[in-house]
Amino acid sequence: MVVVCGMAIFAPCIAPYDPLEMNFNVILASPSSSHIFGTDMYGRDIFSRIVYGARISLKIGFIVVGIGATVGTILGGTAGYFGGLYDMIIMRIVDLLLAFPFLILAIVIAAALGPSIVNVMVALGSVSWLRYARIVRGEVLSIKEREYIDAGRAIGASNLRILIRHVLPNCAACVLVLATLQMASALIAAASLNFLGMGVQPPQPAWGAMLNDAQEFLREAWWYSFFPGVAIVITVLGINFVGDGLRDALDPKMRR
Repeated sequence: MVVVCGMAIFAPCIAPYDPLEMNFNVILASPSSSHIFGTDMYGRDIFSRIVYGARISLKIGFIVVGIGATVGTILGGTAGYFGGLYDMIIMRIVDLLLAFPFLILAIVIAAALGPSIVNVMVALGSVSWLRYARIVRGEVLSIKEREYIDAGRAIGASNLRILIRHVLPNCAACVLVLATLQMASALIAAASLNFLGMGVQPPQPAWGAMLNDAQEFLREAWWYSFFPGVAIVITVLGINFVGDGLRDALDPKMRR
């Protein structure tokens, strides 16, 4: 993940070519010293496009996770703390939306909004808060029954102060672990939307869109689809490993 993030940050220094520059003299050139990952059907350097594609992928991942974690934590926290009719309405909405596959729901929203990177982030963010809401609600139901919450009420602390100062900070560990794991799901979903042509539009480099372009050349240019696919696999694996490590470090139940 350090390498992937470093590529995204220092892309202009790492990429040997302009990712949008076409060179019709080297169309579908195999990997060589000049183009270590080969070139695509327009003669663009695949390595440079993968490096710049890391920027787009991580940007989508961080923004989607930020939207989902913020909305889900607020709704789940308030639903679990106040309970009653508010809790029932929020959780029934969550149950209803979770009945639909995550990617299918994102595709429907992205198709309604139109193809663009902003709409991809909006579509994924609008469905990613559901799991945060459910998990945070469960944590809050447990936390609000503890003695220090009763003590806060006894000294006259408002519900808002108790939520902000005592309840939500104690949910931070589970939210952080879920956010890390959900980022991997967001990257896969974003790559899927880009593959379907609903996300980043040409000629901007995006790993999913590169796979879509490469599907016509699977036999004669294996490198065209191989390296973008490897970039997705390595990034998602790295994020999952980080999430597992955070879970082991922050969850007391995982400690021996």
